[in-house]
Amino acid sequence: MVGRIRRWRDRHRTSAETRLTVPGPRILIVDDHQLAREGLRAVLAQSGVEVVGVAASGEEAIDQVRALRPDVVLMDVRLGTGIDGLEATRRIAALDGPPRILMLTLHDMPAYVREALAAGAAGYVLKDTAIGDLLAAIDQVMAGHSAVPLALVNAAMRAPSLPSRDADISRLLTPREREVVALVARGLTNKGIARELEISPATVKAHVERVIGKLGVADRTQAAVMAAQMLPSGF
Repeated sequence: MVGRIRRWRDRHRTSAETRLTVPGPRILIVDDHQLAREGLRAVLAQSGVEVVGVAASGEEAIDQVRALRPDVVLMDVRLGTGIDGLEATRRIAALDGPPRILMLTLHDMPAYVREALAAGAAGYVLKDTAIGDLLAAIDQVMAGHSAVPLALVNAAMRAPSLPSRDADISRLLTPREREVVALVARGLTNKGIARELEISPATVKAHVERVIGKLGVADRTQAAVMAAQMLPSGF
């Protein structure tokens, strides 16, 4: 185990290029394995990241968020005892002025990705990612964006939809909004969608904002994943 931790730290060794561009985010690490918590804390410290606390359970994470007021929570999906990371995310996201939550886990199951985003997570990163990519994800969520690798987004959208909710979202979104969110899911920018649909970028932006509002999600990535989950195959 120590050898694996050392190899992981060597592989993720930091340099001047692997540092955050957003100054001073305060991080809370939530993981039920002590070696993982301490190893991640050490790696982040090498990049100048302030880890204000660690938690081993979902309940402890909620208490630490209230006490420490971190900017970003790095949350594992599966925790050993008590509530899991998904439920902890849901409860933390419901707090007043919640931190941004970035799932950091070994589990790449599409159902976990979808549930994490639906629960309020701002991003989903696998533990085998390079430290530079993790720092980039922290930057993204701190800037108010989602941080989910495209491969995970695509896998989440290819997974079977939830038939019981198909009718509801079909009534929520107009045909044009469904076209727009399908193109968002393909990774197109507002300008790209505008060219594809022959409408203005401002109109695309308005459609995206309406979809986000109707679905009750935080951003376009969450909207695309939720729409793929709730709409019939192929949108």
